[in-house]
Amino acid sequence: MPGSPYLDEPPKGLWTWPRLLRAVGLPVAAVLGICAYLGVLLEALVVITATMLAVNLRTR
Repeated sequence: MPGSPYLDEPPKGLWTWPRLLRAVGLPVAAVLGICAYLGVLLEALVVITATMLAVNLRTR
C-alpha cells in the first residue's frame, strides 16, 4: 500500500480506509439514496448520527 507505514501488508484484522470504504461506502450510499428518494433523508441522518453517538459512548 503506497504511503503505508507497514513494510509489506497491513496486519490482519486492521481496517484501513480503502478496505473500510469498500465495505461500508456502497451500502451507506444506497440507503441514503433511497431515503432521499422517499423524502426521509433528514430523519435517516439523525438516526445514523444517534446510533454512532450511542456506540461511541458505549465503547468508552
